[in-house]
Amino acid sequence: MSAPLNNPPPAAKTAIDGGVGAFRRHDSGPKHVSGEAIYVDDMPEPPGLLHIQIGYARKAHAKIAAMDLSRVRNAPGVAAVLTAGDIPGANDVSPVAGDDPLFAEGLIEYWGQSLFAVAAETREQARRAAALAEISYDERPAILTIDEAMDAQSFLEKPYIMERGDPAGAIEAAPHIISGRINIGGQEHFYLESQAAMAVPGEDEDVTVHSSTQHPSEIQHKIAHVLGIDNHAVTVEVRRMGGGFGGKESQGNLLACAAALVAKLTGRPAKCVYDRDDDMTITGKRHDFRIDYQAGFDSDGRILGIAFEQALRCGMSWDLSEPIADRAMFHSDNCYYLPNVRITSYRCKTNTQSNTAFRGFGGPQGMVGIERVIDNIAHELGKDPLEVRRTNFYAHKSSPGAERRLTPYSMAVEDCIIQDIVAELAESAAYQRRRENIRAWNDASPVLKRGIALTPVKFGISFTKTFLNQAGALINVYTDGSIQLNHGGTEMGQGLFTKVAQVVAEEFQVDIAKVKITATTTGKVPNTSATAASSGSDLNGMAAQHAARKIKGRIAEFFAQRYQTNPDQVEFLPGRIRIGESELSFEAAIQQAYMARIPLSATGFYATPKISWDKAEGRGRPFYYFAYGAAVTECIIDTLTGENRLLRVDILHDVGKSLNPAIDLGQIEGGFVQGAGWLTTEELVWSEAGRLTTHAPSTYKIPACSDRAPDMRVKLFEGGENVEQTIYRSKAVGEPPLMLGISALMALSDAVANAGGTSDYPALDAPATPERILFAVERLRKKGNVL
Repeated sequence: MSAPLNNPPPAAKTAIDGGVGAFRRHDSGPKHVSGEAIYVDDMPEPPGLLHIQIGYARKAHAKIAAMDLSRVRNAPGVAAVLTAGDIPGANDVSPVAGDDPLFAEGLIEYWGQSLFAVAAETREQARRAAALAEISYDERPAILTIDEAMDAQSFLEKPYIMERGDPAGAIEAAPHIISGRINIGGQEHFYLESQAAMAVPGEDEDVTVHSSTQHPSEIQHKIAHVLGIDNHAVTVEVRRMGGGFGGKESQGNLLACAAALVAKLTGRPAKCVYDRDDDMTITGKRHDFRIDYQAGFDSDGRILGIAFEQALRCGMSWDLSEPIADRAMFHSDNCYYLPNVRITSYRCKTNTQSNTAFRGFGGPQGMVGIERVIDNIAHELGKDPLEVRRTNFYAHKSSPGAERRLTPYSMAVEDCIIQDIVAELAESAAYQRRRENIRAWNDASPVLKRGIALTPVKFGISFTKTFLNQAGALINVYTDGSIQLNHGGTEMGQGLFTKVAQVVAEEFQVDIAKVKITATTTGKVPNTSATAASSGSDLNGMAAQHAARKIKGRIAEFFAQRYQTNPDQVEFLPGRIRIGESELSFEAAIQQAYMARIPLSATGFYATPKISWDKAEGRGRPFYYFAYGAAVTECIIDTLTGENRLLRVDILHDVGKSLNPAIDLGQIEGGFVQGAGWLTTEELVWSEAGRLTTHAPSTYKIPACSDRAPDMRVKLFEGGENVEQTIYRSKAVGEPPLMLGISALMALSDAVANAGGTSDYPALDAPATPERILFAVERLRKKGNVL
């Protein structure tokens, strides 16, 4: 017989506030816009805090002939000046290869490489002191560009080849053959909060570090490595970042290690915060690429054989260039079946910043390459590029058999829905009618020309290093029914914390206000992977769900035993728990469980299933699933100046069953703008001496509000549902939308083609700045004898 239940809810709720699928704002949104959000440099400064300035090289490639830091040490306010000789452990802050010294020893390999650190009482004193260093250099020839590296055969490793079928034979036998090259520029992350870290020394070897990082565990490991201590002595915490985009996956190691080193050697707290110029000068960027292609195809535009040569500027060291280069190869197909394909990757070593992760992680560059090929084929055949795209799509997921499913790396594409997305978008955006109207408008407009393009996206979701696809979480349920959540993911503005909190609220069937999101810390969840690869919600959401279900299972067992029923008769309903035909509030249930000594804390763990990758064989399943989307962009150019504008953007994107449509829509809009900025306005320029000259917003042009298309229509694909067992059947949304911006480049190319008087292909490089557009127009008009 059931015992009487105490404290029944006054009225049964029918739904919780803020569960999975709720259209809910970012948990820190009000703090972001009010200035109340606390970042590393906003934290109260501990007594005795020292401020650090990194002293860096002013040559791209040189031996240090002499370095006199006596004036630096004697400058006002200086407490310590540290060089490589002061490091008790290893002089290395690299994420993988051991080739990134904290402070250069003898050899300088890029302009901006760290040489020493100054710790002073104020930030201004540290900056002024660092400028007093007297350094003489024995200069060496510098390799700065991809072209120079290719000519010198300057590679980090021998070229890597991925091949399937007989591409050379298929190309030779094809009715039509094209070849070409596209140069794709890099991109500065330009996170609003620059790199920052603050270290506080503790007892014995302990040190606590507050870091603006996507990878707290890596910061922990690198600090321990530099200090020569065990990982358990280092605790790294991060509540939020003011943007990351991949730039805080490994690039924060240097200043976090410098802060920890100063703190341990002086016994005082220490903080290092880059200003914008130093941040851009020291840190790596998105890799720029040079892609050569040759393709054979039939009269319908169907690709029969294709060969790519991808050369990327890695910089002075490996950083994360190996998996980035690999992912560029993985995405050289985008949405298209390539029956015979060869992709050769050249990982170029140059005397420039060590390039690093950036939203998309090489995938965007690979996609731009194949989209250029599709556009070129359409131009060659006089067809609408959309027709050629549709001709080459992978088989739809509902198509019988295994034809047209295999990727260049021999993974079967089993979830392809790009046909559905493109069909819906082409109709809702009136693509065909607008394309025809644009052609007629251009005929009557000698100076201004418009262009339009529809491009698709297929992006693989998972870390390609299989072991990284794991995550942990910790949930504490308190006796008042409130819940504290911690997991290994980091919040950089993308809304991960909000989504995982929604998962926990959904599992316990409580309002999201009951769930407290706490700062990511290595002291609670150890051995975490970076918040990257668009896997944050997939991994951490599942880990949190696992932890919640452990606690729910204990509660269900307890009440089933107490009230002599089965655990499956215990239901978690909105704000309450039902046991058979009786109910009690969630708070009362938790109190009873506590009094019965039921553990109300649990860890959760998740490892992505099914994935594997054999690099030596070039085969495997590196991705758990694919995310899909498509965009239509319409633009206008001035053929006399190259000035251009985006006029209208239509986007339809697949996020599966959305965890939070508000956050997903924000990610899609922001991703598109960032992708379009990369391919149109954001240009990195180095001097002949190897100095980055675009190291501030005065010289580096990120998109402003006025660069956003005035007519922007974004919609989630309503038919989306992940075929794999992801968290509530959702799909990743962090990186895939950036590649929707490729449609902007293709639309500009279309406008340029409409401005020429020749059948030559525009071959527009990226970023398609006004100068490049103007030169492309003049080149075509000169060829066609058009004044």
